[in-house]
Amino acid sequence: MNHGTTTAVSRPGTPGTTVPSPATGASGGAAAGRKRAAWLLAAVVVLVLLAATSLAVGARGLPLGTVLEAFTRFDPANGDHAVVHARIPRTVLGLLAGGALGLAGAAMQGVARNPLADPGIMGVNAGAALAVVTGIYVFGIASFSGYIWFAFLGAAVAAVVVYLIASLGRDGATPVKLALAGAALSAGLFSLMNVILVSSQDTLDRFRFWQVGGVAGRDWSVVLPGLPFLAVGAAIVLLTGRILNSLALGDDIARGLGQRVGLTRALTALGIVLLCGTATALAGPIGFVGLVIPHAVRFLTGPDYRWILPFSLVLAPVLLLGADIIGRVVLLPGEVPAGIMTALIGAPVFVWLVRRGKGAGL
Repeated sequence: MNHGTTTAVSRPGTPGTTVPSPATGASGGAAAGRKRAAWLLAAVVVLVLLAATSLAVGARGLPLGTVLEAFTRFDPANGDHAVVHARIPRTVLGLLAGGALGLAGAAMQGVARNPLADPGIMGVNAGAALAVVTGIYVFGIASFSGYIWFAFLGAAVAAVVVYLIASLGRDGATPVKLALAGAALSAGLFSLMNVILVSSQDTLDRFRFWQVGGVAGRDWSVVLPGLPFLAVGAAIVLLTGRILNSLALGDDIARGLGQRVGLTRALTALGIVLLCGTATALAGPIGFVGLVIPHAVRFLTGPDYRWILPFSLVLAPVLLLGADIIGRVVLLPGEVPAGIMTALIGAPVFVWLVRRGKGAGL
């Protein structure tokens, strides 16, 4: 027998249909894995270049050589070096918030088995927004470092309430019940928020700068408190690739494969809440990042969440940083917040992906 050749094996009950032999399947899987790894490396390179561009581009444009010099030979008296260092927190926040939203969006779509799932479906944005408005109106909070704790608490409580409501009944937290509970709670929370805003002009003036979403105006006092939450959330979600693959087959099949569906879904939801809540608290309710990126990623990875999650972690900051960079220069000397730019960029891209028909499949 020639062991170097591959053979076709007939599939029982389907005459004329063949599948690759095990040797062929292993070889094809290894080749696909190498191709995906190459794409992931290329995405990391693009992200690094975009981060460097973020440090150089703005109302005061700087050459990349000056950016490099600001790190290797920093001169406190050099104004260009000071500009570079002032842009570091903004760039780091774009990386962190983008990665968190992309990773959480991919996991959320897997948990809910809903291709339109994003932070809004679990009430994260609505809960965070209401909590921030309450903090401003009741406690007089006026700084981003104060918003973060209210936003995170509101996002976490809202997500837990959505999950508890969806868990009522015989079948537990099904995808349809999660979507309905999230939509209903979001509508109610936004209504309560609007009641406060229409009664207090001062609260509205303070809140609207956070509401549009963006990474401008943040410093290390805003970024650093969120790091532990983001690290724990990312660790949880990145370890759920196999779990999400099982859930994608349906709850009954997942149980047959030995998964404890309720527990695994709750654990994944915890990671999602940590990521979404912290990102929303840090940068405001930025839309489309967690929705568009997982769809786009599936063009490269297929339905395997072991690859979808790391790709989303890398490519989502590309979208957010790219939107932030464009927003800095499109209306000089002013700028457009990143939350607006992601919607302007993400909406047509998402429509194109859905029309192609491949991006919406889970």
